[in-house]
Amino acid sequence: MAGLTACGGDKGDSDKSSSDKAKEAAGSPLAALKLASKQTDQQHSAKVEGTTQMGTQNSTMSGAMDWANGMHANMTITQKGGAVESSPLAGKPMQARYTPDAMFMNLGPEFAAQAGGKHWMKYDYDTLAKQAGASGEFLKDQMQNTDPARSVQLLIATGKVKSVGTETVKGVKATHYTGTVEVSELAKMQSKDLSQSDLEALQKQLETSGMETETIDLWIDGDNLLVKKREQAESNNGKYDSTVFYSDYGTKVTVEEPPASDTMNFEDALAQQS
Repeated sequence: MAGLTACGGDKGDSDKSSSDKAKEAAGSPLAALKLASKQTDQQHSAKVEGTTQMGTQNSTMSGAMDWANGMHANMTITQKGGAVESSPLAGKPMQARYTPDAMFMNLGPEFAAQAGGKHWMKYDYDTLAKQAGASGEFLKDQMQNTDPARSVQLLIATGKVKSVGTETVKGVKATHYTGTVEVSELAKMQSKDLSQSDLEALQKQLETSGMETETIDLWIDGDNLLVKKREQAESNNGKYDSTVFYSDYGTKVTVEEPPASDTMNFEDALAQQS
């Protein structure tokens, strides 16, 4: 999604009035999404909440994110089912903080008791990229370049999107758009900074997962802002179904890294287990 000039529009857009753009968007799903991409991206921040199902594992999240200069976010995440079910964290809210360089997770008192009193785990994106190869590079790329507009840009990139009417999303009237992305093109569309070799390796991983297509549904409100996103796919690991709601665009987001004295690096934790 990143790297696509979805918010640039056609040449001559700057000469069009707001009413002309609105009329054009009303008659064309692609034009409407281009306008939504631009408007959403310009807001720089929003409150978010959502749910994700991956096979038998489920998670919920809520918080706020700012994408003006890389990803900054404060989230509360709750996971259950799947491999997480046997963990002491299953069903318990966890605090997460995201910066352009790393993700921090508060793993609770049980973890701290075994980690010298440290509650937070730091997942450095550069380190993960080195350890996990192409999938790690993809994660790094996503976390450093993510924002709500990227989902809009992804649908634009397919060139195949349709409007399926208007609905009410949390009390707000919104237009519902839908489209299907071929997984064979997904990595290329979603990646901004990956090398060709990383893209090819990631593509093989996606194909091995058994995932062939991903359906993306977007809801755009009257201010041309994304208010809801849903992504669905089938894989060898079961169904993937993620829904995210966006609200309060322009909200102030301040993210502070946890104290180093209360933080353990993920690679250090792995070394202790080996």
